Amino acid sequence: KVSPFQEYQMTSLGANIQAVEVEGTFDDCQALVKQALSDASLKGERVLSSANSINVARFLPQMLYYFFAYKQVKDLLGGKDWVVAVPSGNFGNLTAGLYAHAMGLPVSKFVAANNANDTFALYLQTGNYQAKPSVATLSNAMDVGDPSNFVRIRELFDNNLEAIRKMITAVVISDKETLDEIAYLHNTLGYTLDPHSAVGHLALQKALLPSQYGTVLSTASPKKFDEVIRQVIPSFPVPEVDLSTCHKKSISNSYEAYKEILLS
Repeated sequence: KVSPFQEYQMTSLGANIQAVEVEGTFDDCQALVKQALSDASLKGERVLSSANSINVARFLPQMLYYFFAYKQVKDLLGGKDWVVAVPSGNFGNLTAGLYAHAMGLPVSKFVAANNANDTFALYLQTGNYQAKPSVATLSNAMDVGDPSNFVRIRELFDNNLEAIRKMITAVVISDKETLDEIAYLHNTLGYTLDPHSAVGHLALQKALLPSQYGTVLSTASPKKFDEVIRQVIPSFPVPEVDLSTCHKKSISNSYEAYKEILLS
């Protein structure tokens, strides 16, 4: 579920970097990594770490973005409450914001911007967390049906649903709305959003009150999603990608196949 340019980024580096293509979804890949991290026999052979938000070392530095953003906007608030919209899939970035808030950053509200993978939004509505298979959307990095940071969010609020609802609003944006938002911002401001940032921007517009000042976190270059962008901006350039220079190993959704690569 990655674009050609994303695949090129991850598979063209060579040297000591081995890209592995799994026949499955993000949730499948994350499950393989979690199984490896808890495999005692494997840990006896290899020193393992995760670079995604399974690892607190990923999202703790992300807190700095929130403090930097506040430094930029604090003189623009004019007495309004500050609200931050975060495109959310595995919820690592939002968790970083919540940790920053717990450290004293004056955010009054977070907007969790979701695509059709609305597990967290449904939790806020019903009070029941029910993981489900992810579905493919135009904002593919947010296609997560069982976000691993949900447990951290719940623990941060002592499992208090009302406290979570008070701090976080979830807004679900469709693919059509995503494309419409990309086209609208391009035509009105001349600014090209990637699909994830478009989800965040529109979610902020839907959630923001007159008494609030909003900031949206932009997550990626639109260049990585050129095929999506050209659906509404036909003139958007095609990035140069030479997949013949890339190297990857393809495996089934099998832990044994994954473990064999880690030991090879």
